[in-house]
Amino acid sequence: MPLVGTYATLVLLDAAAHGEQLFAAFSGAADDADWTYLPYGPFESVDDFMSWLFHVEGQTDPMFFTVVDNRDDTCAGLASYLRIDRYAASVEVGHIHFSRDIQGTPATTEAMFLMMVNIFAAGYRRYEWKCDDLNVPSRAAALRLGFSYEGTFRQATHYKGRNRDTAVVWYDRSGLAPGASRIRALARPQQFRCRRSTAESTS
Repeated sequence: MPLVGTYATLVLLDAAAHGEQLFAAFSGAADDADWTYLPYGPFESVDDFMSWLFHVEGQTDPMFFTVVDNRDDTCAGLASYLRIDRYAASVEVGHIHFSRDIQGTPATTEAMFLMMVNIFAAGYRRYEWKCDDLNVPSRAAALRLGFSYEGTFRQATHYKGRNRDTAVVWYDRSGLAPGASRIRALARPQQFRCRRSTAESTS
């Protein structure tokens, strides 16, 4: 079942159907900064990207979704559920990669909200978001959505020739109902216009 919102829709990754649009969306960036904290990429060619996409398509953990921008029905991002522990009723969200076209728009906030609501509706209790401790924008995005900082795993892993300390934030199912209206408010377009205006006035 697709996860349908006002600004974004999430569907299970279909490499053949989504791959070329996703590659075009990610390649539209002027630099490779968006790949810095992902353990793969950037991909030099659409063939390399498609090879990776077909490899992860259909996996159940991580389970990849394509983020569709409802403004024009184009594929504009990826996100996944991973470390799915049915016994502990815990799931992590990760592999989050939004194209520059939807970064800083209501679509990204709504996409994360839809994934969270879906997993709690399925009976899970704990929803985790882990990121490189150096990835300040990622942690800030999670905290903005109402996640709570839990701690940092030092030297948790290494990738791309460098160490990774992993920051852990989490969301409790009991906090979803009181937090839902606040998150929906954060996804309103005027919130993003205000944030851009503030950034422009202080730059």
